[in-house]
Amino acid sequence: MEKALKQTNINIVKVVLFGPESTGKTTLSKQLARHYNTVWAPEFARDYLQKKWNNERKTCENSDLLPIARGQMELENRLAKKADKILICDTDLLETKVYSEEYYGGFVDAKLEEAALHNTYNLYLLTYIDTPWEEDDLRDRPELRLEMFNAFEKTLKNYNRPYILLKGDKKLRFETAVKKIDEVLNSKSNLQSFSQKLSDDYTIKK
Repeated sequence: MEKALKQTNINIVKVVLFGPESTGKTTLSKQLARHYNTVWAPEFARDYLQKKWNNERKTCENSDLLPIARGQMELENRLAKKADKILICDTDLLETKVYSEEYYGGFVDAKLEEAALHNTYNLYLLTYIDTPWEEDDLRDRPELRLEMFNAFEKTLKNYNRPYILLKGDKKLRFETAVKKIDEVLNSKSNLQSFSQKLSDDYTIKK
């Protein structure tokens, strides 16, 4: 796998906001990071594509996807080192893969696909389309929101990724997300405690 697309191995919980445009991912990412007193990894593509639009009046092209993927992983790996037990990710390479498939006739660069399927996360928060569409320079296809949502959910199911569906207002989404994340954190903590106990017992017996 290309080194620039690979995750740094850091022992923290990683949670991904996953879903179509204008479904509240960034807002919830910030809320969750504040709640858990940690950092969040923004969507690299937003700044990258906004600069492209401002300078060239061009939207995303197929040739932009690998640079976006590399930028996203550099951002994630750098911020993971600053995270306290958990990193909230506004997106991941699996989401980039979905956009590639949907916008470019099913095509996905082999390097992107390999990394998207290899990199792992503890939980995906799939955001539903029951939020108002907010137009900007980059967002398009408001009439295809359900089709895009279905593509995202199908991908999570196809690759057996752990996820929950978030619907409703901001308060309900936040509460649902926190409840599930707490379960993941507690499970990881209990597993680490159990592993440490086994290690201590083995040392004593020796």
